[in-house]
Amino acid sequence: MLYSAFLRDLWMRLTLEEVIDARWTHQIHEEWTRNAQKNHPTSTPQQWARIVELMDYHAGAALVTGFEDLIDQLSMPDPDDRHVMAAAIQCRAEGIVTFNLSDFPNAALEPHNVKAMHPDDALLGLIDTQLEGLLKALRQQRTQLKNPALSANDFLAQFARHGVPRCAERLVMHIAEI
Repeated sequence: MLYSAFLRDLWMRLTLEEVIDARWTHQIHEEWTRNAQKNHPTSTPQQWARIVELMDYHAGAALVTGFEDLIDQLSMPDPDDRHVMAAAIQCRAEGIVTFNLSDFPNAALEPHNVKAMHPDDALLGLIDTQLEGLLKALRQQRTQLKNPALSANDFLAQFARHGVPRCAERLVMHIAEI
């Protein structure tokens, strides 16, 4: 979820507007920045470190710590994802937002009252429950894009490109507010 700069920017804006209570760990940062670095080889580790530093600074309590002792107690399809589940348990998260739902099956999450959701579903839920805050964050994000600046229609087209097409379809009715 944090790998895409477009969605990371939106998630940060939603966090800053207190629409959501995003959480992450140093390990989550390491994963997304490592993958981003591979796909953006001209960027430097220092650039990614600066993004992480700014995220942690501006999001305040988003950085989860103290979960490490829970990791070995958890069983997940991909053992490398146990730290995500341990952090969710530690901060009493309601959900994990991920494109990789197969690694977070309900059977592993339900005992801890955690649900895994696709980013498209998470955003659709915000349309239903936090529309004003979501629209405010979207307006901020779109109007601050300068290179290139995007019309509201072009901005919504980015959602499909970044894996959340149903959200874009639902937001079309609010295009004048974006």
